Amino acid sequence: MILNRSIPPEFKTVDKIEIIKASKITLDNNVNTYEINAGSQDLIKLELVFAAGSRFQEKPLLAYAVNSLLLEGTAEYTSEQIADLTDYYGAFLQTDVDKDFASVTLYSLNKHLAKVLPLLKSVVTEAVFPMQEIETFIQNEKQRFLVDEKKVSSIARKQFNEMLFGSSHPYGYNVKINDFDNLSRESILEFYNQFYHAGNCTIIAAGKISPVEQNFITSYFGNNFQIKSSPNYLPKTIQSTNENKKLVFRDDAVQSAIRIGRPLFNKTHPDYFGMQVLNTVLGGYFGSRLMANIREDKGYTYGIGSGLLSMKEAGAFFISTEVGVEVCNDAINEIYLEISRLREELIPDEELQLVKNFMMGVFLKNVDGPFALADRLKSLLEYDFGYDFFDKYILTIKSITPVQLRELAIKYLNEDDLMELVVGKK
Repeated sequence: MILNRSIPPEFKTVDKIEIIKASKITLDNNVNTYEINAGSQDLIKLELVFAAGSRFQEKPLLAYAVNSLLLEGTAEYTSEQIADLTDYYGAFLQTDVDKDFASVTLYSLNKHLAKVLPLLKSVVTEAVFPMQEIETFIQNEKQRFLVDEKKVSSIARKQFNEMLFGSSHPYGYNVKINDFDNLSRESILEFYNQFYHAGNCTIIAAGKISPVEQNFITSYFGNNFQIKSSPNYLPKTIQSTNENKKLVFRDDAVQSAIRIGRPLFNKTHPDYFGMQVLNTVLGGYFGSRLMANIREDKGYTYGIGSGLLSMKEAGAFFISTEVGVEVCNDAINEIYLEISRLREELIPDEELQLVKNFMMGVFLKNVDGPFALADRLKSLLEYDFGYDFFDKYILTIKSITPVQLRELAIKYLNEDDLMELVVGKK
């Protein structure tokens, strides 16, 4: 058979997406464990998720410092032993932290799981945070901070978060150089002991999971995983800035970083799905209107995009780009022009269908394989959602109309409600 490359492949739409759902097991110590038994490889991903993000910290940098230093030594293993053993068994340990959650993840071959689970257990129950490692961490992070302070993109990200959420809220607080010096081993240990324990943990396991792997997980993180009480958490007040337009002037800037957006809702809001579609049209993929105008047509930037930010206590809409200082005002004008088009014109059916197909394709990719399914499950558990969340998302993508999208643009993308930040020259 000769392939005729002048004929494009047949176009098909996605009608239904079947998702392998996790089974829930509650261990003897009441730790909820979710297992996704899927995949063809003898691999397993085990992620321990803690409500231990930066919104829980009483001092700046605590959550990040604790999570970053977990692998630097425990009561049983030095940092070198942790690295050598994971490498020897072909495993991988990873830590992550954001505004709301922290996690410790183990990737392992099934045949070596029993050998590396003691490492994971030791990291989350008996980390010691050696003073030498803390000092090295502080020194390295201070240097990284000073480098970032010279980048217009880094300054814009921090300053815009402050505009959105206020400097007194963890979502908007900007780390200062002296915050590193205020870190102490005592405060790091206190945060670790308060938030890294069975009573504040959810476990997600994905891969080829047999009763053997289940028994290993239960034996290490069941009754042997100690339950403690975390401090009562009181949500903090979000106070967005009254300064809707701000310029952070940098005399040496060759490029200006532009951020435009507004505080918005998170995934729990009924308009979230519709705004995801609207955002994709505007700046959510490579073929978006912002990319077509400001990159392809005008040549003002290498890249521009928009997005929706969803966290437990807040959400936001944002547009982000860096442009040459000489075209900064022109780029801003074109951004507002594209936003106004969404309010004033109906999105053509052909364009909207392209966006819908793109979003369905991305969703298919994001549920392909056990590890991807585990990531999607994690996003559900963070908001106490069920799997019907995905059904509603897919239904919105397939059914939303140009009229409904214009109504959303009128409701949420009014220029008077948008904040604008420029770092560089304007």
